[in-house]
Amino acid sequence: MIDKPCRGLRKDAERNKQRVLTAARELFAVKGMEATLNDVAHYAGVGVGTVYRRFATKEELVDAIFEEGIAEVVCLAETALQHSNSWDGLVWFMERQCELAATDRGLREMIYSKAYGGHGVECAREQLVPLVCKLVDRARHDGYLRVDIEHTDTPVIGLLAGTVSEWAGHVDPQLWRRYVALLLDGMRYHPDQKPLGTDALDEDQMHAAMHGWDPAG
Repeated sequence: MIDKPCRGLRKDAERNKQRVLTAARELFAVKGMEATLNDVAHYAGVGVGTVYRRFATKEELVDAIFEEGIAEVVCLAETALQHSNSWDGLVWFMERQCELAATDRGLREMIYSKAYGGHGVECAREQLVPLVCKLVDRARHDGYLRVDIEHTDTPVIGLLAGTVSEWAGHVDPQLWRRYVALLLDGMRYHPDQKPLGTDALDEDQMHAAMHGWDPAG
C-alpha cells in the first residue's frame, strides 16, 4: 500500500516527460531553435517547473529530441544503399532527406548547424557522413551523377528545400518538391557538360559553415 503512491507519481512523471518531449518536437518543427523552454511548457500545457525538472537546460531537451531525429536520417541513408540501382538509391534518399528538411525546421537546423547538440547528436552526424559519401560515390562511379558533384552538396540541397518551404509553405506546402526535382535533374551526368563554376565545399569548409550558423541568432 505504501508503494502505490510512489508508483503513481513515477507514472505521472513519465507521462509528463513524454508530453514535454512530444510538445517540444512539434514546436521545434515549426519554430526551430528559437523556441525556449518556456515556449515548450506553454505548448505542452504544463508548468515551467515541470519542464525544468526533466530538462535543466534547453540543450538537454534538444539532445533528447534530435539524437533520435538524426538517427532517422542515418536509417534513411542505410536503406538507400540497399537499392540495387545507385541513382535510384541516391534520389530516394535525397527526396526523403529534403522532405524532413522542408517539414521539420528544428531537425533541419540541428543537422546543418553545430550551435546545438551534444555528444549523442554529434555521433549521429558522424554516422551519416560516410553513408552519404558512399551514396554519392557509387552513383558517380556508375555514370549516373555528374563528375563534379560531392557529398557536401547534398545538405545544401536540403537547406534549399527548407528555405522554399519556410518562404512559401503557407501558399503551397509541396512547392519544395518542384525545386528538388529540378536540382536532382541538374545533378545527372550528361555528355559534354560544362564544369560548375564553383567547387563544392570541402570537409573543413562544411564544418566552418555549420559552426558559423546559429539558427536561433
